[in-house]
Amino acid sequence: MTSAARTRAANVPAVRPSAIAGYEDWPAYVREHPRHEASTPAAQEFSDALGVPGGGALPAVTVHWEETYDGATTSQLSWQLGFGPRTTGWLVRPAGSKGPLPGILALHCHGGNKFGGADRLVELPDTHPSAAAARAGHYDGRALATDIARRGFAVLAHDTFGWGSRKFDLSTPPWRTASATAARQAQWREDGVVPSDADQYNAAAGFHEDTVAKAAGLLGTSLAGMVAHDDLAALDILAALPDVDQDRLGCIGFSGGGGRSLALSVLSPRIRAAVVTCMMTTFESLFPAYLDAHSWLLQTPGLWKLGDWPELTTRAADARFLVQYALADELFPEDGMRQAHRILESLHAGSGRYTGSFRPGGHVFTAAMQDEALDFLAKTLAF
Repeated sequence: MTSAARTRAANVPAVRPSAIAGYEDWPAYVREHPRHEASTPAAQEFSDALGVPGGGALPAVTVHWEETYDGATTSQLSWQLGFGPRTTGWLVRPAGSKGPLPGILALHCHGGNKFGGADRLVELPDTHPSAAAARAGHYDGRALATDIARRGFAVLAHDTFGWGSRKFDLSTPPWRTASATAARQAQWREDGVVPSDADQYNAAAGFHEDTVAKAAGLLGTSLAGMVAHDDLAALDILAALPDVDQDRLGCIGFSGGGGRSLALSVLSPRIRAAVVTCMMTTFESLFPAYLDAHSWLLQTPGLWKLGDWPELTTRAADARFLVQYALADELFPEDGMRQAHRILESLHAGSGRYTGSFRPGGHVFTAAMQDEALDFLAKTLAF
């Protein structure tokens, strides 16, 4: 054996790391639950384009703790889906409320932060620094789910596939992820940066998302399809809670969470009100300069064949939409947002199903936008 070959052999682990650590049971689950059954042919086409797997029975929910602070009662919940790690979620309600309350599923953003998930949306006694940073950077410092609950809603915020409690185990990253992460770590050392555990995980997870998307495609699904699977399960859990009025359900999300909000409104006829914030444009406007601004959560292969992103709203059974645009959004060109707005106005003319709102500023769910969204939810869900 040559010296170079011996060096290569010494650097190769005896056991090849798993590319889907923590999710080794994922392929079997998708084979056993190949297809979500949607309520209409139009919704089924969308579901099949994303490759949304079917769900199992409603999972048992465990309540871990409950605390009341400043007008809101927060309960930490968890449940086990049919694959991968256990899901953590938080149910937030007005303190002392008597049901049934209108229910809202609060959908966290992508944000390049997979170390955490829905904790960025909830006031917690021990908020992790990464959640606090996400809240400060993307939500104007507000805990969105808790603020919604104080307005009279029961709000469920959950970690979805690949985030927080549902993240992949990257303690021994697969080879491509390890190689890319090593370069990032070298740059940190050169810059004198001491990364936190969250920084290191998020760097690895950013590279690993390509591997997850590759695995999902091989299994006949997609990153967005797997996220939608988890969101549909959470919606079923919310609807089944005794203090929730299952006939008055809505969802809200910013950025990647806004895309999840649109997807959920199409996939489930339960949704009556959907807020899509900083996640609306035309697909054409992403070419050629804006593709790299977005993750696999938006860019599902072949999705454009079903129509443009704003046109997907017509596949929702009965949802009303508030779509909020930020005029200086770094992730979307202004002309793409305005074209999407014109398409939506045309598609829903006279129906009252679409409200578009343009605001100054960048890719942030500002306090003013959140107030507008809460007013929309209250009015649409009529209480």
